Amino acid sequence: MFRLRTLLLSSSLLAASLTPALAEAPRIVASIKPIHSLVAAVTQGVTDPALIIEGAGSPHTYSLKPSQAAQLQEADMVFWVGHELETFLEQPIETIAASATSVELIDAPGLETLAPREGGRFEKHSHGDDGHDHDHDHDQDEHAHADDGHDHDHDDHAHDDHAHDHDDKPGEDHAHEAQGHDEHAHDHGSVDAHIWLDPENAKAMVRAIEAALVARDPDNAARYTENAEAQIAKLDALIAEVRDVVAPVRDKGYIVFHDAYRYFERRFGTAAVGGITISPEVRPGAARLAEIRDTIRELDATCVFSEPQFEPAVVSVVIEGTQARTGVLDPLGAGIDAGPDHYAQTVRAMAGSLRDCLAGES
Repeated sequence: MFRLRTLLLSSSLLAASLTPALAEAPRIVASIKPIHSLVAAVTQGVTDPALIIEGAGSPHTYSLKPSQAAQLQEADMVFWVGHELETFLEQPIETIAASATSVELIDAPGLETLAPREGGRFEKHSHGDDGHDHDHDHDQDEHAHADDGHDHDHDDHAHDDHAHDHDDKPGEDHAHEAQGHDEHAHDHGSVDAHIWLDPENAKAMVRAIEAALVARDPDNAARYTENAEAQIAKLDALIAEVRDVVAPVRDKGYIVFHDAYRYFERRFGTAAVGGITISPEVRPGAARLAEIRDTIRELDATCVFSEPQFEPAVVSVVIEGTQARTGVLDPLGAGIDAGPDHYAQTVRAMAGSLRDCLAGES
């Protein structure tokens, strides 16, 4: 019996020595919860990505912790929206994580970007490049949504075929046609970076995540592809679900604290009629608050939404003397556990908050 066990052990060791070792799964870091969720969905069963911004932290105001710097230093891959959102990551990625593959998902093939909304009842952006304020009235055209329940293509979102060169991006031979980006996609401040709030963009990001992972870790390519296909199907179902949830309140106007929801509005036809601030880390002045209060009265806005990441007292000030209700929209899913299901839960929760407040159920 002892000899038999010895022979079996020897055979096992010989077989192991003849079998090529699988490469170690890449060490992955993701910036914000929605991005982490999409990455985690694709890497399920292979590896678990680390998350930088947890809880109610905001990419607009975040400071990297020493423990997170250590994660970046050890990372093989870093997934983030890009410099348009997580400016705090730019230098660390170039220095601490210099040896890692940096995947800016705002460059995902097929992802559509929008310019920041400004003017009208949304605060103006000051563009320092040419010294001028570009004030465009978007009140009328931004929310002229057809009621047919279908997605509507906008010519102004098609990008120049040569807007982005991706020579240094992994997985560029992935067989998914790029539909092009906004032609100004890499001018700082000229792109609304809240790209994940359109699940169609999330689908494009899943494809880019899959391509980058397959290029970096071909041994697990089949699993990444299987996971990506499953996530795409879930996102298609999510789009149909959210469209039904918000359908009864699509014609009701509302005010947002931080103008972060334009992608969601375009996809689902909801009607934000004003935003309190474009810089959520800076409290708006008295004149701006008075202007928003006038807008609420003038347009009979039903709800004013705050965010858990920022001071909600401002919302209380602007609704004084109006009939508007208050609600909470959380574009980062601060109170939702991180993981593969986080993204869908976050979008679903936003849709529910909109419906409840606009329908007078909150």
